[in-house]
Amino acid sequence: MAQGKRKTQVEIRGNQFFINGQPTYAGRFWKGNKIEGLLMNSRMVQGVFDDLNPETVHNWEYPDTKTWDADRNTNEFVSQMPNWKAHGLLSFTINLQGGSPFGYSQSQPWINSAFTEQGDLRDDYFLRLEKILDRADELGMVPIVGFFYFGQDERFVDEKAVILAVENAVDWILNKGYSNVLIEVNNECNVRYDHEILQPERVHELINLVKSKEKNGRRLLVSTSYGGGAVPKENVVKYSDFILLHGNGVKDPNNITAQVEATRKVPGYTDQPIVYNEDDHFNFDQDLNNFTAATAAYASWGFFDYRMKDEGFESGYQSVPVDWGINSDRKKGFFKLLKEITGF
Repeated sequence: MAQGKRKTQVEIRGNQFFINGQPTYAGRFWKGNKIEGLLMNSRMVQGVFDDLNPETVHNWEYPDTKTWDADRNTNEFVSQMPNWKAHGLLSFTINLQGGSPFGYSQSQPWINSAFTEQGDLRDDYFLRLEKILDRADELGMVPIVGFFYFGQDERFVDEKAVILAVENAVDWILNKGYSNVLIEVNNECNVRYDHEILQPERVHELINLVKSKEKNGRRLLVSTSYGGGAVPKENVVKYSDFILLHGNGVKDPNNITAQVEATRKVPGYTDQPIVYNEDDHFNFDQDLNNFTAATAAYASWGFFDYRMKDEGFESGYQSVPVDWGINSDRKKGFFKLLKEITGF
């Protein structure tokens, strides 16, 4: 599809997100809290998942077919996107190296990467990504595309391969003409990365690399994230177009408020939008939860759900194989509250 035919363009103006020249959730307030300009999202990182390790791929067999199917996974993802949007979801995080398909993992023997060890693109992954980004463009949604995930980054032979992977992915997105995509360089830069350029002290180099690449006068908006409860360091805050936070481990919603306030005090902060794009706390039936606390602090919030012990196939958006529908109690609880907050 030619760049001129793209339907959806995301911008940041001050601390607000705009889609096609209009603030998100225009004019919306909820319980006295401003919603306009926020970017409510969900962690849907496995949309292009595959496993190139023949010894572990059996872990992801669908219950009905007893086999794994990467194209089925992406097609079912795409089929559910209008349903998510109808509930007020304007964004989702999709990762080119996924996330733990068990929710959390110490070791990751599976091989899930849209990049080769040298940093080249794997065409099958990017064909699946294209299906998702095309549909998002049609629907007026703003995907957050994450490049790297700890536990998979060691597949790269060296730092040059990591840099090449960033250059190749950014070029691909720009050449396809997408104007609705945000970039997360890596998921939780302060957690177990092998390559120094993906660690907190240097990750801003990759943020600046993304910002340096333009096509037809347009560049991609970019950030990176830290682990749950962490406040980002000055180098990330200074160079990021928006600030990504994670709420994992933040059990008291009042500490969400404190995390947002502390982030706004980091040197280099210039009123960029603050976005949670991972939080595994729920309690959506209670007045005060991490979602409502972030909203009250004027920070966007993102739902992180995985299949917990003894739960069925319908549970969890990060656990593979994924049921992308809204049909578990947690999913229903999130989307019900999302719809109420956003007024969709």
